[in-house]
Amino acid sequence: MKKWLQKTLVITVALLTFGLITPNHEIWDSLDNSQANNGSQGSNIESNPTEQVSTIVEDSFANGDNNDTPDLEPILVAAKEQAYIKFGPRIAPVISDEFETKIYPKLEEVIELTLTRLDSDSLKYLAISNQPSGEYNEKIFNISNGTSGKDLIRFHVRTEKRPQEGFYYNFHYHTAEDNFVAHHSLGDIYWSKNTPPKWLS
Repeated sequence: MKKWLQKTLVITVALLTFGLITPNHEIWDSLDNSQANNGSQGSNIESNPTEQVSTIVEDSFANGDNNDTPDLEPILVAAKEQAYIKFGPRIAPVISDEFETKIYPKLEEVIELTLTRLDSDSLKYLAISNQPSGEYNEKIFNISNGTSGKDLIRFHVRTEKRPQEGFYYNFHYHTAEDNFVAHHSLGDIYWSKNTPPKWLS
């Protein structure tokens, strides 16, 4: 978008709303990016990792041998990747060792137990969410049925402040079997007595 037009729109919005609403600069960035990406298919594939993961999972099940155990490796790799995206560069170095030894093996086990109960048609179209929540929100990722869009399992991490002890990260999950009501704990990781940074930071 031309700079003069962009500046004119910003000034017009500011004058019309008496300065109560300021234009969000992310809007301009997305407009510039969408104009730059028009017509290029390679960038469309990269911009939606959920579809890419669904395709990988679909291909791994479709091309698999006739053995009864499905190959869940693409989902497990994507799950670990989403967890580290959630942690961000400030939290990941501090908790990564404990996450790898205490939490991730349990997370793998839960995913395998949940997904191996599905029929082969449902396994062909699995999707994993690609946007962990930031701030102090809990969501790490959801695994869903790619055709219906219904979540099968949701993985969360909650920041808890325990009196006299400090801050802990409580990793847990919710399943569709109980309508996502119960917290099924995967474990806790101690942070410190200091307030932890926000997710994705």
